[in-house]
Amino acid sequence: MGIISRFKDIMSANINALLDKAEDPEKMIDQYLRNMESDLGKVKAETASVMAEEQRCKRELDECTAEINKFQQYAEKAVAAGNDADAKQFLTKKSQLVTKQQSLQQSYDIAASNATKMRQMHDKLVKDMAELNERKDSIKAKMAVAKTQKKMAEIGGSYAGAQNNMSAFSKMEAKANKMLDEANAMAELNQTSAEADINDLASKYDTDTNLAGSAVDDELAALKAQMGK
Repeated sequence: MGIISRFKDIMSANINALLDKAEDPEKMIDQYLRNMESDLGKVKAETASVMAEEQRCKRELDECTAEINKFQQYAEKAVAAGNDADAKQFLTKKSQLVTKQQSLQQSYDIAASNATKMRQMHDKLVKDMAELNERKDSIKAKMAVAKTQKKMAEIGGSYAGAQNNMSAFSKMEAKANKMLDEANAMAELNQTSAEADINDLASKYDTDTNLAGSAVDDELAALKAQMGK
């Protein structure tokens, strides 16, 4: 039967190993639970069928054993009564039943083995489901924390990048300020030189200076006239 052929796979399934290999344990645990619930439903149905078969085989084996014991007793009574011919007939029937008993015993052994396997599968699936359900909330909580930490790390990385950009911007701003200061200093120097040149030119036409020279000239002319020069 199909479910029996899966016995080794189900019994060897290791939850921890499956979760360790899973890229997304949260999705894995939900999927695994769904698979186990499906398997458990099939296992229950098969277990009931196999246990019924085991009981049937056991009942036929017990009935055959009872018949063997009955004809054994008949043979013993026939021998006690001195009826060897009757005893042989009872023993012949007993021998036929022993052959049948051996076949029934084989059938029962197979049915009992299958029933044992089905009960083991059932018990393991129930245990695994209980364990997964207990760990389900814990795993999901850990995954939520991990995702939050990952987002925080990504944001932190972006912030560090922004800090680097701000640092580069500050350097550019400082360079621009330096260039502006140099330009202002140059303009100030140029303005000072131009003002000095225009002041020198203006002094040549200063009214007070010309008046002073004219007065000296007039006084010199008067002195010369007085001296007859």
